[in-house]
Amino acid sequence: MSTHSQFHLLKERRYLPFFLTQFFGAFNDNVFKNALIIMIAFQVAEQHINLLTNLAFGLFILPFFLFSAFAGQVADKYPKDVLIRRVKMGEIVIMLLASVGFYLNHVGLLIFVLFLMGSQSSLFGPVKYGYLPEKLNRHELMGGNGLVESSTFISILLGTILGGILIAMDSFVPISLAVVGFATLGYVSARQIPLTPAAEPGIKLDWRLWRATAANLRVVRKHRDIFLAVMGISWFWFFGSVFLAQMPNFTRLVLHGNEHVVTLLLTMFSVGIGVGSLLCEKLSNRRVEIGLVPIGALGLAIFGMDLSIAGMGMELEVEGIVGLAEVLAFAGTYRINFDLLMIGVFGGLYIVPLYSMVQARAEKSWVSRMIAGNNIYNALFMVVAAILGMVVLAVLNWSIPQLFMITIGLHIIVSLIIFKLMPDFIVRLVAWVVSTLIYRTRYQGLHNIPSEGGVILACNHISFMDPVIISARSPRPVRYVMHHRIYQMPVLHWIFRLARCIPIASEQENPEVLAEAYRQIYERLEAGEVVVVFPEGRLTDDGQVGEFKRGIEKVLQKYPVPVVPMALHNLWGSMFSRYGKKWYQRWPRKFWARIELIVGEPMVPEEVTAVELQRRVIALKNQAKTDNSLLPDPPLKTDSKA
Repeated sequence: MSTHSQFHLLKERRYLPFFLTQFFGAFNDNVFKNALIIMIAFQVAEQHINLLTNLAFGLFILPFFLFSAFAGQVADKYPKDVLIRRVKMGEIVIMLLASVGFYLNHVGLLIFVLFLMGSQSSLFGPVKYGYLPEKLNRHELMGGNGLVESSTFISILLGTILGGILIAMDSFVPISLAVVGFATLGYVSARQIPLTPAAEPGIKLDWRLWRATAANLRVVRKHRDIFLAVMGISWFWFFGSVFLAQMPNFTRLVLHGNEHVVTLLLTMFSVGIGVGSLLCEKLSNRRVEIGLVPIGALGLAIFGMDLSIAGMGMELEVEGIVGLAEVLAFAGTYRINFDLLMIGVFGGLYIVPLYSMVQARAEKSWVSRMIAGNNIYNALFMVVAAILGMVVLAVLNWSIPQLFMITIGLHIIVSLIIFKLMPDFIVRLVAWVVSTLIYRTRYQGLHNIPSEGGVILACNHISFMDPVIISARSPRPVRYVMHHRIYQMPVLHWIFRLARCIPIASEQENPEVLAEAYRQIYERLEAGEVVVVFPEGRLTDDGQVGEFKRGIEKVLQKYPVPVVPMALHNLWGSMFSRYGKKWYQRWPRKFWARIELIVGEPMVPEEVTAVELQRRVIALKNQAKTDNSLLPDPPLKTDSKA
């Protein structure tokens, strides 16, 4: 695994031209959109402003419903480098038409151009997110997506500012040169994108758009984990669109600020998104770490609620609209800015792992179509968000802070539903936090775990923390086989159920439980999941690797899947091991200790026996670099000849 940071990608041709292309595209979209919105606000009769503003929003979103599914098919059928160049060439043509609209001062033509821009964006989206998993490995996905998301929101901010500045000039020339120029820069950078072979060239394109859309959404729903990730992403766009759409009016009605105050608030949010997105790689240790998603959801709830409360408490005795300096002098203004910054930070922690999860878990030949389905749901959620805003503010006549509070309440409900339906988010969070706070884990060989298909991980069993360490470091969700008495322990039982552990017993203890355990193991392997077993059947009493039971041989007779040997080291002596007489007499000798997880090469089913598997686990354990002074010296069963 590379030790380079995500910024190293900006030096590589497989990433930098793509990064610049998508940046210029998002930037140009917002230069044009904001220029058009300001034109509508200042050049259209007041009674038509709301109609045209909402029409513009609708026409930009409509193409995502119409064309996303077809775009996903095209993105998987043809080389993505070719498609990106053609889309960017189309953007130049569209911006030339926009220049005509600016020259004629024709709002109707410019709204039509906005529809064309939405169509171009709907075609580019599946290619954009489908390109990344083809050029980046699993350890680079979080960093690559983090850079994309941070740059997207920064480009939205900068494009919005520049669009407002250029349209205010007393000439159509600056804005026309800008939109055509940035479209051209996007095309120039796209010319440098390296060859990207088609993911599924045999796809037969379905030109009936509504049927293709329905089929695309069915495919997304069929993959449960991906569907729930898509729902999480779509909810973020719902959440973000509510807050961002109301920022101008929130500034004017609550803070009594001018356009410079709006810019400050949008800057805080955009910078926060950038910081949070870039933090993902560092916090995840370059893995697709879905444990960050609950942290992001919690932060959005806390700071979103605080922003709502702060807004409700703002009672300013101000006449008219004031500038940035005056607003910053008001009590509570810094609190609002900090809340928006943190909403952005936690939004980045929330959204980047979800995009990375979709890319990592979707079949390579289906990534773009999964992203297309995601874009359709995103558009739908944003439309619903706009409707919610109109109902709360125009029909119920409630305040903007009250709208924010309603959104936070919905956010809590939606998050709880998603985490209940997919407990891997919470399980991964617990494993990540606990293992990070208690131990420093050195791991090697995680690339040996197959990226897809049913597989068994077989590990020695030293402490009760073993499953936590493995869960925190595994690149895929895992299911544990554990003793039924531990599974039924009070308080912990609901956690084990949440993690979908498999209780097991010996034939003498409970043959029914044993039979059900085998049934569940077969079911999970057939579904292509990862099952973790501890072949010793119990915790070690002396820190050594005990005899392996032969149950794994029985499993492989019915479902011959790869078996990956693993070894944990330096957990012996911790308060979670059997070192010492009574658990309450143990003290945390291993707190913040350097422990090791070593993963060996997969074994084909035919060569797996309990004896051979034990030998390989012992050999892996002997590769550990950390000394465990609590083990007998010389070691007993960990000797290489054992």
